This record gives sequence, C-alpha cells and structure tokens, in this order.
Amino acid sequence: MAIKRITILDVPVDICPPQDLEPQILEMIAKPGTKQIMFMSVWDLLKARHKNDYARCVQNADLIIPISKSIIRGAKFLKKEEPVRYNPFNAIISILTILENHYKSLYLLGGRKKTVMTAEKNVRGTFQNLQIVGRYVGYYPKSVETNIIQAIYKASPSLVLVSEGIKEKDCWAYNRRNSFSSSIFLYHRDVIGIFGERKNRVSEKTFERGHEIWSEIFRNPLKLFLIFPYIKYKVLLVWYRLFRKD
Repeated sequence: MAIKRITILDVPVDICPPQDLEPQILEMIAKPGTKQIMFMSVWDLLKARHKNDYARCVQNADLIIPISKSIIRGAKFLKKEEPVRYNPFNAIISILTILENHYKSLYLLGGRKKTVMTAEKNVRGTFQNLQIVGRYVGYYPKSVETNIIQAIYKASPSLVLVSEGIKEKDCWAYNRRNSFSSSIFLYHRDVIGIFGERKNRVSEKTFERGHEIWSEIFRNPLKLFLIFPYIKYKVLLVWYRLFRKD
C-alpha cells in the first residue's frame, strides 16, 4: 500500500486517508528492521528544515502524519494536494485498534513508574487482544539503556510507544535504528500520561478549531513566543509560492 508523499517547504508530509491507515500499518509491520511513524506539527516542520538529527529522522520516517491545521493550509496555499490532519491521540487509538484486531504486540517506553503502570493496566483493559510485551520508565539513567534496547530487541514488539522522559524524543529510535529487529516506533509526549490518567487530552472541539496551542501556552506561557516562528512560516510560504518550486 503506497501512500502519497508531498513536500511543504522542502519537508516531507504524507497523505494518508483514514481508510488507508490499516493497510499502511500492516505493511510497515511486515517490513523488517526499525520503522517510524512521526507526528508533524508546524513547529516540527520548521525544525526539520535545518540540517540536524531531527531532519534526518523525518527524511527517513515511514509515515509522517500532519497534526497542525497550518500545515494543511500551507499545502493548499502552495497548490498541493491537501494531507489529512489527525488528532495525535485519536490516531494512536486507531493504530492500537488495528494492532489489536490482528493480535499484535506493544511495548511502552516513558513516563514515571506509577503512570506507566496505570497506563499498562488501562491499555490491557481496553485492547484485550493486544499483547503488551514490556514497559520501561522514562527519565532513566544512561547506565540502563543497553538493557532497555536488548529488552525491546528480544521482545520484538509490533509497536513501541515512546513518551515523556525520553530525552531524544523522535530521534531516540532513529539514532538506535540498527539495534532493533523489527518494530514500529511512535513518539508522543503525552500518550502514556493520558493512558496513565495523569494528563488530560485535548478536546475534540479545541483540536478541530486548531486551538490546541492555547493549552500549550497555558502550561508554558513562554510558548507565546512561538508567534515569531509562525510568522516566519507564513513568510516562507509566500516566498515558496512566488519564487520556488517546492
């Protein structure tokens, strides 16, 4: 199942309609080696324009799912085919449902001990045919990382959900991609916290309106300064529309 990949400001973004998500996930599971799904916000897109580990991670990702309304508007402004925007937590629920329906396995990586234990319990209760083959907390000392990598390698889960407390975030799996046998990695900062009943998910109404940034600003008022990279994004779109063929 081949999905369509476009670029916005030279950054890849995938067009994956909901009906194509299941065959795409199953195709990824069937492939050997380390695979990666990435959620792409407008801030991530700007970061991926630079020459860094994150940009290389994006370029090599198997599925790049846009989560910002600004990315959809940007594609439209550049007269490209519009991607489908996903709510990250809803997308994770959909992916776990696909895995459960096909009796696949899951590993949880991240969060504090109590949170990840509660998350595991809730995931087991909700996805009863999904086998959880391991878990490990985030914020771990460097000395135990080899053991974590070996545990994931031996368990060979269909999906590793990576969450808070993993310093390298999306790049954690990419930078260790030669250490795993065959797993999909997906990072979302809040997913274990939400499953672990420590964090609240963004409401559907807020997400549909594209106002999820306000909850981020409420948690961290310094994020008000994101207005400056957002202005840069708008200027770049105009530049590409007028002078570049992206």
